[in-house]
Formats: sequence, C-alpha cells, structure tokens
Amino acid sequence: MKLTLLGTGTPAPSLTRQSSGYLVEIGDDTIVLDHGPGAMHRLLEAGRQPTDVTHLFLTHLHYDHIADYPRLMLQRWDQGAGTVPELQVFGPKPVAEITEKLFGEDGVYGLDLESRVNHPSSQRIYAARGGTPPRAKPVPDVREITAGDVVQGEGWRVTAGAARHFQPILECLGYRIECDAGTVVYSGDSGGVLQSMIDLARDCDVLIHMCHFESATEPDEAFRISCGGHMDVAEVARQANAKTLVLTHFPPPLDAPGCLERLVADIRTVFDGRVIIGRDLLEVPITADHSVVID
Repeated sequence: MKLTLLGTGTPAPSLTRQSSGYLVEIGDDTIVLDHGPGAMHRLLEAGRQPTDVTHLFLTHLHYDHIADYPRLMLQRWDQGAGTVPELQVFGPKPVAEITEKLFGEDGVYGLDLESRVNHPSSQRIYAARGGTPPRAKPVPDVREITAGDVVQGEGWRVTAGAARHFQPILECLGYRIECDAGTVVYSGDSGGVLQSMIDLARDCDVLIHMCHFESATEPDEAFRISCGGHMDVAEVARQANAKTLVLTHFPPPLDAPGCLERLVADIRTVFDGRVIIGRDLLEVPITADHSVVID
C-alpha cells in the first residue's frame, strides 16, 4: 500500500495547496479519494497517468472535492478508450445523476464527446494512437453508496462510514481502506467529535482528517460540528486509537509561520500517536518509528 497526498487545501486559491485529493496504490489498482481542482495536476506530478486510475471514491459533492472529476474522466477516456476498463466511481447520491449531466448525450461535455467520436479529425487521431474506430463514448461504472456499504477489490476492501459536514443538503461519507499492508481511513470533511468517524477509524494505521480551523475560533457550534477544529480532530484520533494522524484541508491562514506547528503541539496533549502535517505530494508511510513529523 502506497499513500500520496495530492491536494491538502480548501476551496481557497493557493499555489502551494491544491484542493482535496488522495492517491492509494494497492497491487494493480490505483485508487483516488476525491478529486478537487488541482488534484489531477498533482496526480501527474506524482508520476501517475489518468489511465492508471482504476477506482474513484468521492466523499461528498462540494466542488473542492469533485471539480477535477471531469478532467480525470475525459483525459482517461481520451488517452485510453478501448484499452482500459471503464472507471469505477463510488460516492453518495446524486453522483450518478451528476455523471449523466456531465457526460451524457445532453450533458455539459456531450458535444465535446460527440465531436471526438464522430469528427474525421478526431477519428484519424484515434486511429493514429492505435485505436479502431468507432470509438465508444465513456460509460463510467457509477455506484451510489451509503454508510455501511463495502466495496471489494483485488486484495483490498473499502468500507463507507458516516461523516458530518453539510447534511441534509449533501450526503457526506468517509472511507476505510483495508489490505494486508495496513489500514488507511479518510474522514472526508467530517467535523466535531463524531462517533461514527471514531468507529470507522478504529485501530487504523493512518487517519487522514480535515483540520480546517483552530479550535475555539469557530463562529458558532454549528460551524464547529460541520468542520474540523484541531482539538476535535485530536479527540477523534485518540478515541479511535489511530497510529498516525495526517492533518489536511488547511485554509491559507493556517499556513502562517509556526501556526500548524503550534496546533500539532496542542494535539500532542491529547493524542500520543504520530502526527503529520499534510503537504501536497507527500508520501505518507503506513508505519514508521518516529512519533512526530512536521513536513
């Protein structure tokens, strides 16, 4: 199992942190968790191609988690149609409807796809790449899932768990990925100290958790339970008995000099496992001997 952080930022524009995206490689499968704006570029920087991606798991449908879904889909299809299986996509409702509205005949990219399938220039390009026209349009294998659902892969499985973020407008999930090499849990954008997230992360090797603000600076309780204050994150990791906590989803103010290091010091008063400040393109070891990593 290899874990790479693709995007550790928020919707806020940033040159150093792209929006949410995480890469998990297990055997022959390349699994992407969320794909916000900039995550696709980070995937390329990590040495992977869109045609390498086999599975996409979306936690919720905020644009900073799905904006690069169309780019992944279209580049994967454009470069690999006829040679790679359809992308397997998992996420909460209404991801199937959104997919149809993006790539269906009357969708946002409907005319783009029609031109690339039927225009003579595109047909010649496809043939030059080794394809045999006609080129079929992409038909991703989309499965809408809810908390408790399990997806089985080759030597791995993913369990969906309930996150707490922007319900009831959006359904929000977290994911637990298990294989022989270890267990990685991704909270999505879960806020507060949530029992379902504690249960999902129980005894995991790595917990990737949103740390969106400094605790006690939230404007109200509703904001606290929908987003990730650093001491609530620490408590989730402690109660779950996670071995490693990876902090992520940082807005620009938290990147002020010394701020994240100070939050880690606070977290260490509650959680005695390994703490990692997430950075784009950081490869996170599933196991390690040292207890605190700043970069």
